Order: sequence, then C-alpha cells, then structure tokens
Amino acid sequence: MKIGIFFGGPSREREISFAGGRTVYDNLDKSLFEAVPVFVDSRGNFILLNWEYIYKGTIRDFYPPVSALPRTELPWQVYIESLGELSQEEQDRIISEVGRRIQPQELRPLMDFAFLALHGPAGEDGAIQGLLEWYGIPYSGSGILPSAFGIDKIAQKKLLKALNLPTPKFRVLEESWALNAAHPKYLRGLVEDLGLPLVIKAPRQGSSLGISILKEEDSMAFTKAIERALFQHTITREEWAALDETARLAWVRRVTDIREGIGLPITALAAYAGFGAISSDYVIPVVDHPEALLNFLDQHFPKADEVRLRSTTGETQVLVEQFIAGREFSCIVVENERGEPLALPPTEIVKGDEMFDYRSKYLPGLARKVTPIDLPEADIQRIRQQAQTMFSTFGFQVYARLDGFIQADGTIFLNDPNTTSGMLPASFFFHQAAEIGLNPSQFLTYIIRTSLVARRRSGMAPTKLEEQIRQLDAAVAARAAEERTRTKVAVIMGGYSSERHISVESGRNIYEKLSSSVKYEPVPVFLTGSSQEFRLYVLPINVMLKDNADDIREKVEHLEAGHGLHPILERIRREAQAITSTYAGQPTAQPRRVSFEELAQMVDEVFIALHGRPGEDGALQRELEKFGLPYNGSGVESSSITINKFETNRRLREAGMRVAEHRMANRLEWDADPEGFYRSLETQFPYPFIAKPADDGCSSAVKKIKNRQELEAFTRLIFRQEEPLSEAEATTLSLGFKEEFPQKDAFLVETLIDRDGAAHFLEITGGLLTHWTDGGELQIEVFEASEALATGEVLSLEEKFLAGEGQNITPARYAPDLTERQRISEEVKKELRRVAEILNIQGYARIDAFVRVRQNGAVEVIIIEVNSLPGMTPATCIFHQTALAGYTPYDFIDQILEFGKQRTASAVAQIENR
Repeated sequence: MKIGIFFGGPSREREISFAGGRTVYDNLDKSLFEAVPVFVDSRGNFILLNWEYIYKGTIRDFYPPVSALPRTELPWQVYIESLGELSQEEQDRIISEVGRRIQPQELRPLMDFAFLALHGPAGEDGAIQGLLEWYGIPYSGSGILPSAFGIDKIAQKKLLKALNLPTPKFRVLEESWALNAAHPKYLRGLVEDLGLPLVIKAPRQGSSLGISILKEEDSMAFTKAIERALFQHTITREEWAALDETARLAWVRRVTDIREGIGLPITALAAYAGFGAISSDYVIPVVDHPEALLNFLDQHFPKADEVRLRSTTGETQVLVEQFIAGREFSCIVVENERGEPLALPPTEIVKGDEMFDYRSKYLPGLARKVTPIDLPEADIQRIRQQAQTMFSTFGFQVYARLDGFIQADGTIFLNDPNTTSGMLPASFFFHQAAEIGLNPSQFLTYIIRTSLVARRRSGMAPTKLEEQIRQLDAAVAARAAEERTRTKVAVIMGGYSSERHISVESGRNIYEKLSSSVKYEPVPVFLTGSSQEFRLYVLPINVMLKDNADDIREKVEHLEAGHGLHPILERIRREAQAITSTYAGQPTAQPRRVSFEELAQMVDEVFIALHGRPGEDGALQRELEKFGLPYNGSGVESSSITINKFETNRRLREAGMRVAEHRMANRLEWDADPEGFYRSLETQFPYPFIAKPADDGCSSAVKKIKNRQELEAFTRLIFRQEEPLSEAEATTLSLGFKEEFPQKDAFLVETLIDRDGAAHFLEITGGLLTHWTDGGELQIEVFEASEALATGEVLSLEEKFLAGEGQNITPARYAPDLTERQRISEEVKKELRRVAEILNIQGYARIDAFVRVRQNGAVEVIIIEVNSLPGMTPATCIFHQTALAGYTPYDFIDQILEFGKQRTASAVAQIENR
C-alpha cells in the first residue's frame, strides 16, 4: 500500500507535526507499505517532498530555501509567510527546490491511504479530512465531525456540561470584551465565580500553546494572559527603552516565534498620547518579517506610548477555567478489533511547575511520565472507563489522546481530547502502545488497518476498502510467518552523565532505523551504574520507550528488586490480546541484566549510542574489544583523547591547527585561594570568555561568562559538593528549568572566539565518515558542514535536539557566490580532515568550529571540539549533511556498522598473522 504521510501544515504546532511525520515515515513497515511524504507548507500547499529534506531538524532548515530568503542584516529564522505575498509562479519556484507541488486532484493517484500527522487548525479540525473524503482517499483517525469537535475546547465543555459529566467551571470571553476584562471589577467577578488560580486558554490550540495560569488577582498579569490566549502583545515605550540592542533582537525573535510568542504575520498599531484613541496614521496592516517589526518599533519609539501587536491567525475567544488541583494524566484510547474503545494504561505527568508546557512536552528529561499512573487499580480502571466513555460520547474513531486530572477525593476531570496525538518517538501514542507489546512499526500498521475499517463503516467505498483490508491482513499474516536471518546489533543507550537523556533519544532512533530494515535485528541495551561498574540491561520495547533515561533506570531497578508486573498492565494486555497476537507476534518480556560476555553471545556487533562519559572515552570500547565485539566510532586511544577538550585542543595546537586560547581551572587552586583563582583567570581571559566542562557535550554547562559575578556563580556550581543547585547561582547564570549542571573537579576556560574584523564569520558543525580502501588505507569522507544559528549566547540543548528549535543551514553559507562558497567549503573540509588525521578518528565524527573569511578571501578555521560519537537523534544535523552526499540515515548507519566489522576483522587477522 502507498501511504501518503501528511505533515507540517499552517498551525503553530507545525514543527511537532514535521517531526512526527518523520517518525511515521521511518517506522512504517517497509515490507507492507511504501511511504509518500506530503509536506504541507504554512500557505496550505501540498508538496511531494524530496526524501533528503525529511531529515532536516526544522522546517526552517530547508523551507523556504536560502535562495528565496530576502537580504537582511541579521540571521532571522523565518517561515514562508515572512516572504509576503507571493504569486503562484514564485511559490512554484520555491517549492521546486525541495520537491514538487501536488494539486488536490493528484492526491488520489499518488496514494492508497493518507496518514495524518498534522496538528491544530487545518489538521485536526476536519478540514483535511473533508478534502480527503471528497477525493475518496481513506485516512487515519477520526472523521470530519469528531475532528471538528475535538479541536474546539469550548464546544467540548458545553457538551460535557450538558451531559452532566465532570468538567471544570468555565467562562468564555469574546475578543472585543476580553481586552477590557482586565478591569479590576471584571477580574473580581471571575475570581468570585471560578476561584484562584485561573486557567486562561486559547480554545483551538494544542501543545499547551496560549495557556497561562493566573495565581493572584493581578490585573496586569491577567491582561498579559488574555493577550497570550488571543496571540496579541503590547509593549510600552518604557519597556522598549529598557532593552539594549541585543535584548531588542531577542525580544523580536521571541514575540514572532509561533510557539513562545504570537508568530507572523501580525498587525502593528502605534498609540500616541494626545490622539485619544489609536491613530490610523500609525497602523501597519500586516508585518511579515521580524526585521520589519524591529524597524517599526525603532521608528515609533520613543515617541509612541505603546505598540500593540496582533497575530493575523490569532484567536477571537478566550476560555477561562477553574484550576483543578490534582494529578495530571494522559490516556490513549484505541478501537479494538470489534470497533469498541480500549483505553491503554494512563500515564501520569510529573512536572516541576503547574503547567505541562511546549518545552516540557517535547524536550526529554523535563517532565516525568509514569505509566501506569501510580494509583490503586480501581482508580486506574475508573480513569480508563471514563476515557472510553468520552471517546464514545464525542464519536471519536480509531484513536484519540484524552488528558485529565484526578483529585485527592477521586474525582476525575477529562479535558482537551486530541484526535491526532503527537508522534515523536517517545510520545504518549507510542509509549502507551508499547505497554501492550507493540513497537512503533506494529502500532502504525494497526492504526492504518483500523482506520480503513472506520472509513468503510462510515460509507466510504465499502467494496474497495473491504478488498484493501483483506490484502493488508494477508500481507500481515505472511510477514509474521516469514523467518529472516538478520544481523543482531546491540544498541547501547543511556548512561549516567548529564547527556543520558539525549543518549536515549539517539539510541531509540538507531533502533527504529535498524528495526524497519531487512538486514538488522536491533537489541536495545540500557547502560547504567558508574565508571567503576557498568550495568547492562536488555530492554523490551515498552521499557525502551519510557520517556527518558531516569524513567528507564527506575523501571529496571524496580523490576530487579523483585517487583512484578503491575496488575493493570496484565489486565490491559489480556484485553488487547487479539491485537497483539496479530501484530506483535510475541509477548512482552521483562528487562534482563546481562554481562559483557553474555552480550557477546547474543549479538554480532554493537552500536554505542552513548554521549560523553561513558561511551566516548574509550572505557566501553575497551570492554567490547575483550570479547571481539565490533563497534561504531573511534578506537580506545582516539576516544580517550577527544573526550577531553583540553587535550584535544593541546594536540591540535601542537599540530599547527587554530584553537581558542585555553586552560584548565582546578578546584584545588580555588580551594586554596578563591580571589587569586578569579584574578588569575581574569588576567589571562578578558571578559567575556567561555567556561565549560572539559569532558561533557550536548551544550552541558557551556556558558559565556561576562563578569565576576557570573564567574563566581559558575565556579561555585561546578565545584559544589551537593547535587542540588543553588537558586542564587542558577539565577545568575540564567539556567533553564531542570537544566542540569555537572559537578567536576576542574573546568575548561577559553577565549571567546569572535569575528576579529573578518568579512564573514559563522559557526559550523561538520560531519565525516571513514572507509577502508581496497588497499587497506583509511579514507576520510568529509561532508558539507552545517551553519549553526544560535538565538542565545551559545547553542542550547533545545536548539540542538528539540524538534522545531534552532536552525542549521546545510550547506553552510560561506559566501553568496556559489563558486566562492564552494572554494571556502573545500578549505574548511581540508581542515576538518586534518583534525581527523591528527586525532586518528575512525568510523564517523562531528567537529564543531568557527570560520572566519577575511576580506582578501583567506579562510581561518578555529576548532571548538570533536565528538567521536555525535548525537544521532532524528533531527541532528549530521543527517542533513549525509543526505547531501546521497546517504539516507539508514545508509549512513549501515556504513558505520560495516566499518566497525571490517576493523575488527582486520585486527583479528593481524593477530592471527603474527
């Protein structure tokens, strides 16, 4: 079957949709389905996307393409709507660089089925469902009416109230009234009616966008919450004047962001004292580009009293709800083989703040997901029964995600159902399906089959769909009967460093790429313990898809302590037995601890998906070599060098490479004389400079130190004896919520690398892959580097790994002229190849650097660090680079594994020949 995957879209959730579409594309069973990627841009164009762009980190990495971006002084990150009004011909030219435009009438010949990974308006509201109905294309999930109902929080609450089902008390404010509702007497009335805190929501958005919690009866805070829900924003003259140039840029980026701010396009209105009302003389009907907004604000301040900004795609109503104090959960409900709702085990969301926001939802490690929720079996069963009732009441089909709260007295409130759940690798959608034994590939097959049944039941081409269902059932049965001999690969993930959560993301991605192939059979292995003792656990799929490394460790330790399977899981697995017996083929196992010797007997080779220590330091490689297990990446000696940024810099400098001025700052020196320690650093490194751990990656604790106060805070945190962070120091360094900060006995200090008068200056990250020639020589293939655009002082964890955050331009924009750009690129690649040769890097690696291009064309490459086991998350930029060289992510991983096998075979042969 040809499966058209619809992803992207015009909504504010387009980046999560894009990442989810990629997950579906990767996990479709290749023996049953052919994936057809249909990217929907924010103007609603359908684009048959070239495969290499599916693996970009964000939509803005490739669309609009660099060639279509207007010339600007600043590196703005924009979507196609920021290009203003475009003719059909202009849009076609832009689209042709990434794929080809599909007219709606072309959809039917291209696909047998549409898998919808779209979110929000134009994705979950019945619009795309109606289009597909018109052309007779069966699609995933609910139909037109339940989809339209599922996105409208106000309609949902009115129905729940009419049916006397539990729902928080609420009020609906119309836009014209809402903007005046912050008057103390209106706010007083809401507080008297609904109590405090108040929950203020945008009624037709997902991913917690447009939501605020008002804890106090504060008119100003209430006004901001109302504006947030309407996707509007007001800035005063005093607020603008208090910002310096850098802060103004950051403010514009934030307010024009589709998740954190109000997005673009917007209308801008400047209000002046003395006019009585807003003067139409100072209204810009539409602002498309962030630079145009910056110019508008600079032009009208300081004379204007305030500027009011309003999204052209904002809301017109505000939903104000009573705050529900309770334990938050989410429950996926699917239709079983008889078309009846079956609630999967509900997951509790354990977070550090009142709101499960966009960042907490999608960045691993910020919130804990406990499945099943830790409650008595009877209470969990009540949650499941109420979720199943809501599923039926709203007429949902195939699957839905239902969120809610359970209070201390047992009262259950369900709210905000989603007819299209997020589909990132560890989302609730896959996370809960794994608890009944279905891996992502198997669950997607079941969803497609169940959707075909739902469309047939609703009257769409019943004879044709009956035949499609019959053919799919036969193909599934035939696949289950197949016996394949595949290479077993242990994918080791986790660890115990601050990079453990990203390691799990990398490991899961490798597992999913290999599991959908015909060549490899991946075995997920979790590593925990300490540098003195590595503990290895073979994981079943349900444990591998726990939210993060801490959840996985807690689960394996729980089972190792002798605790059995939760009774509710036993019950649900019995209820789902007809599904799992057909699609999973085997019962869910339990985690099992293994030794390295046992691992060597189980698998043919290893893929190390660990980052930092352990993993990149050579210690694990040494253990694997004892048992002759081939592995990815560099060998023991090279790994032990590249893990240490100071030693890496020292060796590169000795070989004539450019690196930052650097030194180690040691705890013993600080303990002996703190003031002398600080003065010594300040003498050698004028502010600002960079401070960071010498042996951690993933932007862990990398800080731009601008003054003595920040230096002292950084030093106290990294040299601290206790694990909890000091709030004062964390505030001084502007640490994010749950941002980890390692404890070390030394840290690395470097000069801040800047433009230094260069005509062009940019930060890049370049990947490489090594091969053996027929003559046994090592050949290094260096890819086109990516240009990394940081919105803050350094690239953040979110910008590197969170879907839709940050931006990487591949290939890097060294020069406008293509011939000159390529000349510079070859110079850069030559330098990166030298780094690999000096450090004896093998397998693959990622090298971060700054590039200066002088007025006379001279190219300077300043090396920052080397990652011998770079992140392999779905959005990592190394996949953008390999795609340009013609490697799919699977091809790249296959090359890495083949190199490791050849290296081991060569080493064995050398020993035998001695």
